[in-house]
Amino acid sequence: MHRWQPELGLIQETLLLTLYARALDATQPSPILGDTLSADLADKIDYDFPRLKVKPNLIATTALRAKKLDDVVRAYTTAHPGCVVLDLGCGLDTRMSRCDPPPSVDWYDIDFPEVVNLRSECLPGPSHLVGADLTTSGWLAAIPGDRPAMIVAEGLLPFMPGDSFQTMTRELAGHFPSGELALNGYTRFAAWAMKYHPTIKALGIKAAQGFDDPREPESWGAGLELIEEQILTRAPEVDRFPQPLRALTRLTARSTALSRQGARILRYRF
Repeated sequence: MHRWQPELGLIQETLLLTLYARALDATQPSPILGDTLSADLADKIDYDFPRLKVKPNLIATTALRAKKLDDVVRAYTTAHPGCVVLDLGCGLDTRMSRCDPPPSVDWYDIDFPEVVNLRSECLPGPSHLVGADLTTSGWLAAIPGDRPAMIVAEGLLPFMPGDSFQTMTRELAGHFPSGELALNGYTRFAAWAMKYHPTIKALGIKAAQGFDDPREPESWGAGLELIEEQILTRAPEVDRFPQPLRALTRLTARSTALSRQGARILRYRF
């Protein structure tokens, strides 16, 4: 069996972390996401995954946030079958396969050029691949701007320096006539604390971007309006978390302030 040997920078290497977490979830007796395609893909990549020190809480929260973002995408593409979907910082995510959008949807997977090159080799599919540094401008020229857009940014916010995420959001909202933006929102503390997490520390990455108030993006000048904040500690899928993580998560769910330091899904319309 051929095995791919990815040659990636530190930031790009985080795609292997989330891939491995989804793969491990798929092997659980009661998986949350059940992404068997990610499990198959991880088996075909020549990489020392154990060095990432992925713990049960990361497996569970990664799978849960992916599942909730998938639900948002499915709902939007069902309501807008002529839309475009942008998966920003897509890595080796299999979201298009999981969501199975209508054939009339144009799906764009966007990441660094070296990432999309790897993706085209080991995860071919019907999506349009766009190689771009999202902190720069100009890459949107490759994407039609005359249709509604569903924009997903999973795990992207903490790794974009300065105000580049806000700038990108303004450009996206200005490019399309309407749409939604869905992301997993990190508080400032959660983003700061990421660099001390064993998995992130193992890669040598320092993450720092986040915001506390879910309505803060409404002030970015992008015309965003908050639709929903999902506190994932209160999701029914927590019943599938392993113990003692399940009990701890249920305890945390009693406090909105504490729950926001974990995983939450934010949806905005523009």
